[in-house]
Amino acid sequence: MDHSGHGMMMDLPPFTLGRALQFSSDPFFLVGCLLALGLYGWAMVRLRRRGDSWPVGRAISFVLGVLTVALVMCTKLNDYGMVMFSVHMVQHMVISMLSPILLLLGAPITLALRALPVAGRGRKGPRELLLMLLHSRYMKVITHPAFTIPLFIASLYALYFTPLFDFLMSSTPGHIAMMVHFLAVGMVFFWPIMGVDPGPHRPGYVMRMLELFAGMPFHAFFGIALMMATQPMVGTYMNPPASLGIDALADQEAAGGIAWAFSEIPSVVVLVALLFQWRKSEEREARRKDRAADRDGDKELEAYNAYLASLNARGH
Repeated sequence: MDHSGHGMMMDLPPFTLGRALQFSSDPFFLVGCLLALGLYGWAMVRLRRRGDSWPVGRAISFVLGVLTVALVMCTKLNDYGMVMFSVHMVQHMVISMLSPILLLLGAPITLALRALPVAGRGRKGPRELLLMLLHSRYMKVITHPAFTIPLFIASLYALYFTPLFDFLMSSTPGHIAMMVHFLAVGMVFFWPIMGVDPGPHRPGYVMRMLELFAGMPFHAFFGIALMMATQPMVGTYMNPPASLGIDALADQEAAGGIAWAFSEIPSVVVLVALLFQWRKSEEREARRKDRAADRDGDKELEAYNAYLASLNARGH
């Protein structure tokens, strides 16, 4: 019986972690991961040859982000995800909420801007095109919370609770498009909140925390809705292969539990990253003020003291 809609027999043996972690290449994601690592490595080498450094922590974060994508898309987790809702939900949560955070902490856009050569006068090379894209109206729209938060929420409810999910799961291009969408949505949602790279929408730290917590409860509600359902809600997973030895409703409850639990993990990671960035920003601002005070003899403080003296004089 063909369960995947991909023209493959998906009568897999019962799920075990050992089986799920075996290599099973998805050519699209395998090439994409290798290309991402290759380009990042090339950019680092280019900086090094020029005598510039690049933080090791950023490189590690980016590599881990790429490896998490490879983990869920280039192993048998991807095969099991075609017939088990719970495994698919692990894929979805990792590629939309963990991979984007790690990739963004790797600051790939900043690295590209530093590594790409500046084009000659009057010409537009890759670096200039990237800058144009960063400052475009399109980028302002897709990184604004009025767009990112509804998109983040719609990626759950409008996908799983409509026939769209079954339609996308019925073909290889549809499944790839859905997974790329999950990754892209995660990137545009988390980028304005805790991304290191420059972006058109960069609110203050309190607003970033509000943006983070505005989206997360909907993940929890989605997970609870799946856990409390009394019948399978997604057509693709209504009749799992007998070889798996699983019950569709129990598997759906497990998927809901994963969605609910996973909404908490990235929140904590992002919050820690945000607080760290906030502290670093305050330290940089304090150093900037100290340098300015050294240069001008602390004129700002003198001006403030003069202002207080004038108020005092008026009072008398």
